[in-house]
Amino acid sequence: MKEPFVEAAKRRVLLFDGAMGTEIQKRNPRPEDFPDGKDGFNDGLILTRPDWIKSIHRSYLEAGADCIETNTFGSNKLKLDEYGYGKDTVEFNRKAAQLAREVADEFGDNRYVIGSMGPTGFLPSSNDPDLGQKPLDEIRQAFALQAEGLILGGVDALLIETSQDILEVKLAIEGCHQAMEKTGKKVPVIANVTLDQYGKMLLGTSVQAAYTTVSGMGIDFFGLNCSTGPVEMAPSVRWLAEQQELPILVMPNAGMPHNEGGKAIYRMGPDEIAEKMAEFVRNYPNVRMIGGCCGTTPAHIARLRKVVDS
Repeated sequence: MKEPFVEAAKRRVLLFDGAMGTEIQKRNPRPEDFPDGKDGFNDGLILTRPDWIKSIHRSYLEAGADCIETNTFGSNKLKLDEYGYGKDTVEFNRKAAQLAREVADEFGDNRYVIGSMGPTGFLPSSNDPDLGQKPLDEIRQAFALQAEGLILGGVDALLIETSQDILEVKLAIEGCHQAMEKTGKKVPVIANVTLDQYGKMLLGTSVQAAYTTVSGMGIDFFGLNCSTGPVEMAPSVRWLAEQQELPILVMPNAGMPHNEGGKAIYRMGPDEIAEKMAEFVRNYPNVRMIGGCCGTTPAHIARLRKVVDS
């Protein structure tokens, strides 16, 4: 039988996958590849091009990843509403989780499927006349429906990721617990926040404040992902490691993004990112999971596999 996810993370450092969006772009999708021709609806590719998504999942597992994330970063109800799929939130997420589960199972019992839950696009902590006015119950419910579908699809953990508003993180965590109660199945919850190069979330919340706010809400792991590379994350990772409470997940971009011709370019190669991540694993025993975010590829993950194995 497969070792439970939390127990596996206690026993060994788990390796997550890398970026999904940039791997999709390598396939040069055309409008007709997306549901209803809705160009840019990457999550919708689970319906129209499941072969692509399976191939991406498989490439990361072949590179040595222990964990793959579902292609559901923008699949909370509020995001799916933008594409006309909000009413199908539970089923949509269930299908995405099952698709990832099928691929993970090809590699035996030692691979895990992580349900990806990105932000809604609203900022409930702000006074913005548009982004700050969404009712809190509506945001919570958007996450609860997503988490319900992911749980029904068989994920091993839920990952709240790329979070920029700490109030939204709290609502997402509450939504996860609500979904677990409804489905009668408990799964671990990982809460990741996104910090700028100065260690602050978008609305100014420090890593210390973010951690203190959510660490007692029944989450199993806390982490950082996106926005910066591992160099900029180092002070925040060090502070989190000093708390010696929750296990930590670290998923940086392949360096800071550079704008070239209107596109974000990430220049940190596999060897460079592996060198920095090796320092985290070596120096901080409660960094129990590492992986990559924007700009990271199967080549980056293969190199990180060597870091974990050594």
